[in-house]
Parts: sequence; structure tokens; C-alpha cells
Amino acid sequence: MKRIIAIDYGKKRTGLAISDPLRMLATGIKTVDTEKLVWELKQVFLEYEVATILLGHPKNLDGTATDITEKVEKVHSQLQKLFPDKQVLLWDERYTSKMAFQAMIDSGLKKKDRQNKALIDEMSARILLQGYLDGQR
Repeated sequence: MKRIIAIDYGKKRTGLAISDPLRMLATGIKTVDTEKLVWELKQVFLEYEVATILLGHPKNLDGTATDITEKVEKVHSQLQKLFPDKQVLLWDERYTSKMAFQAMIDSGLKKKDRQNKALIDEMSARILLQGYLDGQR
């Protein structure tokens, strides 16, 4: 079975996570400069067989658009055009950053390590993808 890649899109940094071939577990890959996202995706696609791109869809708690929602929707359209052989899905990403930060606390990471925003972005992508995978079972 082909894998799913998740994207936690940000203005500066973007977190990436990928599923295992059985689509049971999500693993963080890395955090990339948002400007290099397409290039990084192409590199991931050379290494892994990916069928689906899961793009975090940011919303406020009340379901309204955030300051970056429109940009993410444009990226969604761009990815559909650039990668027509892949399914590109928008997936609600509310709470993922908070859950990632809490997971870092629960795992015992020191305060200095928890301030690493790149790590939070990667964990957010992993949490986003794991939530999707769990919901598909």
C-alpha cells in the first residue's frame, strides 16, 4: 500500500510526517523552509511511494478562517496541479500544535528543547497524520 504524507504548513516552516506502508503509524520526517516545500516533497516522493498528501487546514476554534487559511487553500490547489497523480486532501488541524507541545511536556523534554519550533511543526504533522489514520480504521 502506498504511503500518506502530512503537511503542517506554516509561513516560515512546514512540518512533514509520513505513514508506514500499512497506514497504521505516522512518523515525523522533518521540518523544512516553507519556500522549499515543493522541492522537499519531490525528494520525499523519490524515496517513498506516496499516494496521498494530507494538508493541515487551519481554522480557529469556532471554525472560522485563520490568517493563513486562504494561503493553505491556495497551496492545496497548487499541489493538486503539481502532483495530479496524488490525492491531495485538506484535513482539520485544530489543536495539533497544542497537542504537540503537550506531548513534548509529557515525554519529559526540557524547556529549552520544547522551544524548538521546528520540532513542534514536525510533531504537529505527525499528530495530524496519526489522527487521520486512526479515523480511517
